Order: sequence, then C-alpha cells, then structure tokens
Amino acid sequence: MPREQVQQAIAEVRAIYAELAKRPLERACIARTECCQFKLTGLTPHLTKGEALVAAKGVRASGRKELPPSVDGACPLLKLETGRCLIYTDRPFGCRTHFCDAAGGPYPRRQVLDLIRRLETVDQQLGGDGPRKIEGAVADALCEMK
Repeated sequence: MPREQVQQAIAEVRAIYAELAKRPLERACIARTECCQFKLTGLTPHLTKGEALVAAKGVRASGRKELPPSVDGACPLLKLETGRCLIYTDRPFGCRTHFCDAAGGPYPRRQVLDLIRRLETVDQQLGGDGPRKIEGAVADALCEMK
C-alpha cells in the first residue's frame, strides 16, 4: 500500500476522532477499565482498517514493534501495571464511544452514524473488508507498516 495513501487514511481517521470529540455526550465513565476487560464484558471492539493503522501508529509510538499479548482476556493495549491504555490518544472509535455498560453504554448510533460511515469509506479506500476484532486488526496493521 502506498505510504501516501496510508498517511491520508490516518489523517482522515484522526479528523473523524476530532469531530467525535466535538460531540461529547454525558457519560458515567470513571476509568475503571471494565470496557477493556473483554472476557468480563463479552465485548471486543472491532476496528476498520484505518482505525487499525492509527492504533498501530500508537503502538509504535509507545516503543513497541508488535502487539503485547492479551492477559486474562483483557485488551492487549491495556497496561495492567497502570490500568491505562497504551494508545489512549490513538484509541479506536468503539473505545471512544464507550461501547460497554460500565461507561454508560454506547453512544446512540444516530448521533455517530455519519462518522461510522466515514470510517467505512476509509476502510473501502484501503481495501479493507470491514471491522475486525482489535487484536487481529492491529497486529495486521503493524505487519503492513514494517
């Protein structure tokens, strides 16, 4: 994949995240990381290819070349020692819209549907095949970025 296309996709995904930040909803999230405990919640974020590239850039910025292993069904991007996300500023859309009940449940779809469609457009432009579970999506993006 051409480097320029990747950079454009990353810029568009970041613009989508910035637009989402302008539409904050009342949330009850107190950063207990319950959303990051996939085994506990039974929910795993799914990322489009553009989101995975942004997350992979975040992993690289944290000094890692590959995705850390998942521990006890937790998100592989959760640093267990601190309870913080390794890529918080580059976290996926699902994490930003609080897909789990502990944070107040998901944003109403009608309020973010335009942003979801933009993420899907970026996915199509990159030749993606739709949202994939975070572990596989980010691991593949890291391989593509080598």
